[in-house]
Amino acid sequence: MTDHAVPNLPSRDFDDTIAFYGGFGFELDHRDDGWLIMHRGDLVLEFFLFPEHVPAMSSFMCSIRVDDVDSLYRQIAGTGVVEKTVGFPRLHPVAMQPWGQRVGFLVDPEGSQLHLIENSAQPD
Repeated sequence: MTDHAVPNLPSRDFDDTIAFYGGFGFELDHRDDGWLIMHRGDLVLEFFLFPEHVPAMSSFMCSIRVDDVDSLYRQIAGTGVVEKTVGFPRLHPVAMQPWGQRVGFLVDPEGSQLHLIENSAQPD
């Protein structure tokens, strides 16, 4: 296995987290009383149980880098997550950023912000 880092995000309720992320393709890898691991292809997210977490006070975030950000965005939107500026969960549309990458944003039910970043084409 190559070296890698995996985000650790809060979950107030693992059943809710599994239902939310499962809606757009994440599958359960591991679950115990305090830890949850889900994957979608090579993407891995890990969650720790934090029942006292307050989503409006959250500062958790991570980046999800994919080859087709539009497809992932459509899959998330297809589960009923809508574009809006407040509330949880919510989406912010994919747009070209000043640094030259296309990025959208998902704020999950826990208030964690996931940056949905399209992988840049590699030069030949």
